[in-house]
Amino acid sequence: MEITRRSVLTGFAAAAAGILVKGKVMADTSKSPVIPRYPNEHFYKSDGTFDVEAAKAAYYEMFEAFHYPIVDRLRTDEFWAVDFGMGNFAEVGMGGIFWVNNKEHNYFGHDIYLLPGQMIPEHKHVRTDEAAPKMEGWQPRNGWCYIYGEGEPTPGVEARIPLSHREIAKARVEKKLLPGEVGTLAGPEQWHWMYAPEGAIVTEYATYHDGAGLRFSHPDVKF
Repeated sequence: MEITRRSVLTGFAAAAAGILVKGKVMADTSKSPVIPRYPNEHFYKSDGTFDVEAAKAAYYEMFEAFHYPIVDRLRTDEFWAVDFGMGNFAEVGMGGIFWVNNKEHNYFGHDIYLLPGQMIPEHKHVRTDEAAPKMEGWQPRNGWCYIYGEGEPTPGVEARIPLSHREIAKARVEKKLLPGEVGTLAGPEQWHWMYAPEGAIVTEYATYHDGAGLRFSHPDVKF
């Protein structure tokens, strides 16, 4: 094969646009997408009430940045956003959709949406008259997150616990999950929470979700 000046320049151009693998130019996935960050007041109306539509709009922007398909169900009320009654959505809040929640056969599928800097407040799932304690596993699809469970605290973990939970959180065993990796709840009725410093979309695999079994460690949480 003759190597010419033109072929060398063409190769450099391809490398600049992506990664050359076996003759194919692959997209450069090393750069994180730019996800807008809004101040907390952006998510509240003039009377102080939580603005669900503003929250959903921010999630739609994140979906587009991650090239996450915005299917029709995500344009309905099945897609929800909550601030857990704490008035601090920029730190304590989430969006989500239950794709399936089957009580008869005991399975559940959920996508969790966290904007940059958001956490799901610490909670656990206890046994109810309708269901055993919910068990869960999590897999980031886009972005990455920390998950936290019970046990011997991870050294240095306190510095990464958001201020709202720094004095309250019981789950201080930290694990960082990257796209494709899976983390699981260590046991039934254990405290756990999740935090996404740069924003994330996380798929949850679980047993049936009975909302009556949900308990939060923070006394101000309302759900």
